Amino acid sequence: MLAGTALAASLTASPAFADVLVDNVDGISPDGKGGIERFQGFLIAPDGRVTQVYHKGDKRPKKVEYQVDGKGRVLVPGMIDAHGHVMDTGFARMTLDLSTARSLDEALSRVAAWAAAHPDAPWILGGGWNQAQWGMDRMPTAAELDEVTGGKPAWLTRIDGHAGWANSAALAAAGVTASTADPKGGEIVRASGSKAPAGVFIDAATALVQARLPRVRPEDRDTALGEAQLALLAQGVTTVADMGTTIEDWQTYRRAADDGELRVRIVSYAGGIDAMSLIGGPGPSPWLYDDRLKMNGVKLYLDGALGSRGAWLKAPYADDPKSSGLPQMGQTQLGNLMSRAAMDNFQIAVHAIGDAANAAVLGAIEDLSATYKGDRRWRIEHAQVVDPADIARFARNGVIASMQPQHEASDRTMAEARLGQSRLAGAYAWKSIAAAGATLAFGSDTPVEPARPFEGLAVAITRQGADGQPAGGWQAQEALTREAALAAYTTGAAYSLFAENRLGRIAKGFRADFLFVDQDPMTADAPALRQTRVLETWIGGKLAWSAAQDGGKAGVRREK
Repeated sequence: MLAGTALAASLTASPAFADVLVDNVDGISPDGKGGIERFQGFLIAPDGRVTQVYHKGDKRPKKVEYQVDGKGRVLVPGMIDAHGHVMDTGFARMTLDLSTARSLDEALSRVAAWAAAHPDAPWILGGGWNQAQWGMDRMPTAAELDEVTGGKPAWLTRIDGHAGWANSAALAAAGVTASTADPKGGEIVRASGSKAPAGVFIDAATALVQARLPRVRPEDRDTALGEAQLALLAQGVTTVADMGTTIEDWQTYRRAADDGELRVRIVSYAGGIDAMSLIGGPGPSPWLYDDRLKMNGVKLYLDGALGSRGAWLKAPYADDPKSSGLPQMGQTQLGNLMSRAAMDNFQIAVHAIGDAANAAVLGAIEDLSATYKGDRRWRIEHAQVVDPADIARFARNGVIASMQPQHEASDRTMAEARLGQSRLAGAYAWKSIAAAGATLAFGSDTPVEPARPFEGLAVAITRQGADGQPAGGWQAQEALTREAALAAYTTGAAYSLFAENRLGRIAKGFRADFLFVDQDPMTADAPALRQTRVLETWIGGKLAWSAAQDGGKAGVRREK
């Protein structure tokens, strides 16, 4: 946090209230019509908005209070992460990180090292583990975790956030035994041949342990927000949709904004109806703190994730014929919750990964659209596996597909195992969903994936991972053009937030959120695009982050 404070202090040299001419740049921006506009400079008013964009040969003002010489560098709009978890991103940087562990043994070694380094911590907390990445066809166990935790309770969340791994001390603290029933929408993984809890909890069952975790102090939340902001700014994310905001999260954002420490723009979607009512009251909030904070709507969960087999599928899992997933509710209950939010004009975002879940959300939207007219911009979060027969339904009623390209690169082999070859046609179907008429809004799901929009752009246009595999791209027919991919991280994401007239472009009247980067995203080859370096991040016409001053510390990656 001290490093973040020092960095913020060092950036105050940029003018707070002055006309700023940014000139001599290789400027690139979506034009709002599906194409790309190139320019050489622009003028920023004292309120942080663009007042004029300059092209080759245009006259510049003779006198301005402050001028930024771009020195011919590439300049693009600030990236918008349409689906992230701000506080979780910060806490992931403060706790045990297992995301790069490539085996169970390596993960256990890291747990042991962390426990030894933090002897005063009451619990061992962290996450990022992925049994699929370890080459395991089963979940890890409490007994395995017991070997390295020395009797101290441990709780480690899976990379997707939809499962948790507990040791025996944590099971005891939560009071979970063989007689504990699975909660609706969740599963307590049992030891083979018995009902004894094996150590892993999926979806709704995770609450059994989470309710016993140490209470997070406000100062810890403040530190986590500082860590998250540094991570986002270093990767060029200037606006993020925070999916699942709690009242404690919202108060953390307000405290930071009151102290002038909220640098990124956060658009909140409350974590459920109760949080929605606590935060928003009678309706969505206006933009606050010079457009730094807004509460737009509510996030609801309909199913889990593919990796933990919680995604709700129309047919059983190919690698577990006994299961079709863990729906959190039926379509009627979902419709009732959506109606409660819609009557007070909250925007609704529903997590749906499996094809059955996506069909249910689409059905609920179709039912509610007859009652709730106007510009609702219903959002489906992830839309990872869609029955091809349902894709056309996205265009009806203006549904927004909020998707994360990096998931495709990370999950493709696991998706093949979970679904089988016959059901891959509607998996991560960006181009087909866009062609049907839906708006794409891209994000990262940080910290599930690192918030690296240029890596996401590379995946979106190639359908390949960092290793260049598979050759030709996975389900290559779903690859996007560069223009469409960039729009999904800018104008499309802005539209998903009801911010299309203020964010996502370098254009007159828009907020001056922009990046200097080391290469042209419209011409760099995919490997180079993936490695794009953000040199500076500007928000509202003010320098918010600089690679030269940060020294690269904020850009630490969290791999899946």
